Amino acid sequence: MQKVTPFLWFDEQAEEAVNFYTSIFKNSKIKQVSRYDRDSAKASGRAEGSVMVITFELDGQDYMALNGGPVFKFNPAISFMINCDTQEEIDRMWDELSDGGSIQGCGWVTDKFGISWQVVPKVFGTMMKDPDAAKTRRVMASLLQMQKLDIEALEKAFAGV
Repeated sequence: MQKVTPFLWFDEQAEEAVNFYTSIFKNSKIKQVSRYDRDSAKASGRAEGSVMVITFELDGQDYMALNGGPVFKFNPAISFMINCDTQEEIDRMWDELSDGGSIQGCGWVTDKFGISWQVVPKVFGTMMKDPDAAKTRRVMASLLQMQKLDIEALEKAFAGV
């Protein structure tokens, strides 16, 4: 069991969201679904038999989702970063996560459930660790002009082309 598990509070869309996420990420699955029983439904005001908590895995990372009611809303202060190997993976993740959501800048997208994602190429981290400050400045200047990140354009900026 991992030490830290992201816990997502939904109004009543946990099951729909988890099905959506597990359909997008490879090596993903729903691990357990707990439902409101009579007592917990009465205490929470939720329907008896409705989904309470779902544990699930996205590409090896465990998560939990709760149908807890409309008390809390997601915002971009917390996001999930997806490190992509290829432009094709960036394109697919971007397209699927933005469907019904909204596009932000610099590789950020908010999905239809309000969760913020950063869809970035793995190579970006390597570029930003380069000791040559001119290279990292060029990469950041290029990135700031993008919505969906473009690996080729970032590599050209890194190379000074």
